[in-house]
Amino acid sequence: HQAMTQLGGECVFASEIDKYAIETYKKNYGIEPKKDICEIKAKDIPKHDVLCAGFPCQAFSIAGHCKGFDDETRGTFFFEIERILNYHHPKYIILENVRNLVSHEKGRTWQTIKSHLHQSGYRLTEEPLIVSPHHFGIPQLRERVIILGIYDPNNVTKPLNINLGTLKSKDDNSIYTILDDNVDTKYNISDEEKKVLTMWE
Repeated sequence: HQAMTQLGGECVFASEIDKYAIETYKKNYGIEPKKDICEIKAKDIPKHDVLCAGFPCQAFSIAGHCKGFDDETRGTFFFEIERILNYHHPKYIILENVRNLVSHEKGRTWQTIKSHLHQSGYRLTEEPLIVSPHHFGIPQLRERVIILGIYDPNNVTKPLNINLGTLKSKDDNSIYTILDDNVDTKYNISDEEKKVLTMWE
C-alpha cells in the first residue's frame, strides 16, 4: 500500500485477519481491511489494475516446517489469489514470498505456481526475482522472492524481461551510515541476544 500509493496508485481493497493489524492498517490508511479472504467472493472485490499479495510464507520458509502446498491452512492460500485472478484478470500482479520458495521441493513448488499463473493468463519472468533492501541501498539483508506478471493470455510462454539496473552488494551497505554515534547503553542488546544472533548468522 505504501509503495503503490507513492507511485500514484489508489488502494481499493485490503484483506487481513489479525485484529491488531486491521486496527493499525485502518489508522495508517483509513481503510478497514476485510477479514478472511477465503470467505470473500471474488465478485465482491472491486475491479483493480494491480493485484499485490504476499501469501503466507511459513509453509515454504526454512524456519518453518517446509510442508509447502501440503500445509492445508497456509500453503494453499496461493489458490485464493488464483481464484481472484481468474475472476478479475487484473493487468499486473506483484506477489511476494520467502527466498526459499524458489528451491522448495527442488523447484517443484515454483513450477506449480508458475504453471497456475500461466493457466490464468499471466506472463512471468523465467525465474522469480530475488531482491533484498540492501540491493537498493537500505542496510538490511532480507531476501524475498518477487513474482511479477502481466496479463497477456496469448503470450504466456514468452518470458518477461525485467531490468532492475545495477543492484548494490552487501558490501556497498553499512548500518553505521544511519546509526547515531553516541547511544545510551540502555539500548545495548544483552549477551544472550548477541549469542542468539551469532548462532542465527
